[in-house]
Amino acid sequence: MSTETTVVVETVGPARKRLKITIPAKAVDAGISDAYSAARNDVQLPGFRRGTAPIALIEKRFGASILEDLRRRLLTEAYTKALTDHKLQPISDPELDEKAGEPELKRGAALAVTLDVEIVPDITLPKLEDVEVKRPVAEVEEKFIDEEIRRLGYRFGTPGRIDGPFENLDRMVGKAVVRVKGAQKDPYFEADECLVVVPDAEDEGKGQVLGLMFDDLGPKLTGRKVGDTVALVTKGPAVHEREELRNAEITVEFTPAQAERIAPAAPEAVANSLGLGSVENLREQVKLQLEGRRDQEQRAAMREQAAEWFADKVDFELPEKMSGAQIARNLEMARIQLLSQGLDEATVEKRVAEIRGASEADTRRRLKVFFILSKLAQDLGIEVGEAEVNGQIAQMARTRGQRPDALRAELQQSGRLNEMALAIREAKVLDRVLSKAKATDIPAEEWNKVVAEKQKAANARAGKA
Repeated sequence: MSTETTVVVETVGPARKRLKITIPAKAVDAGISDAYSAARNDVQLPGFRRGTAPIALIEKRFGASILEDLRRRLLTEAYTKALTDHKLQPISDPELDEKAGEPELKRGAALAVTLDVEIVPDITLPKLEDVEVKRPVAEVEEKFIDEEIRRLGYRFGTPGRIDGPFENLDRMVGKAVVRVKGAQKDPYFEADECLVVVPDAEDEGKGQVLGLMFDDLGPKLTGRKVGDTVALVTKGPAVHEREELRNAEITVEFTPAQAERIAPAAPEAVANSLGLGSVENLREQVKLQLEGRRDQEQRAAMREQAAEWFADKVDFELPEKMSGAQIARNLEMARIQLLSQGLDEATVEKRVAEIRGASEADTRRRLKVFFILSKLAQDLGIEVGEAEVNGQIAQMARTRGQRPDALRAELQQSGRLNEMALAIREAKVLDRVLSKAKATDIPAEEWNKVVAEKQKAANARAGKA
């Protein structure tokens, strides 16, 4: 009887492989015996000297946890070896065959598992020196300083309870009931403390609730009061991370239980809150911050152009189906990139909701860029170290007024540290590309027109025009 693990690799789609891994019964039995022997040497039971307790007693007391640890270790080792032997470069965690379920480890039986894994596709990349981008150039004008001080006024303002009627920027918390037409479960989801903000005037009525964009959120909420139930209807994004919500008719019934309106602080009060002493110092400080944000946005715009340049120039097959894991990964990377630019969380969540609502073509293009940048990272030898992740966490924590260790624990608990590392890697790759690219300056006004046209086209593709 063979003790060698067998691996069968099948191509189940572009950039997607299926690994059928079988660990023979003889190897499983040997692993179980070794695991119990090791446990007997490690634990001490009443009435027995260390290393002398009967194996049967060890199995009875600790068998379940020992077998589970062994199962995970055997599968991890087999999976890692399969990737090495078959020269596969995964770009995401493997997905278990849901029909087969979790494999069971037991004596006398082989341990078999079927995993699907995304891999870096075979891509031929053009020369980095051929990349062309535009560099948006802008001065920080007085009107931008005035607008930022207005925002700070709300940030340092005094909240007061209100019953209504609601106005722009009023915040409310209440119950949200989500119903999905055709879904087996009704309601599909409920949230007792859903936060909703009436969109600002500049948002033209558009806003997000529970991660979904509603074009008429402002008109639906304006003039209503606590206790009123507002019905918001939208069409689920074509590439939502939850497949059952894709293109589905979604209704959110929101009933605010309490609401507050921020009385904005005067510029003098904002200056004192920040320890700046005077409005003149506040304006100077805001100007410096806006210049820093401008530079970050300029860099972000150039990175995006470089990514789009590669997406236009490089052609290869993408996976036929957008998995929920792929979409969730891209959304989380986008969220981290936006937070890294110093944007407030409300703005970030609105932009993430807009990305979630993009057309399938735009979402697949994002996936294409992800594959290209993964290949570039591999070819250029670009990796991300622990210190870089910690540095990014510290920067985000400062923006959010949070302790770095608390933010890291939050990211780790939600399993988002991997997406953070991927976002950092993408930024490093694109910066390497930009160091060799041809950059042409363009006035910010002209660049904003280009962005507006792109957004208009994206909205049309998503059926929102």
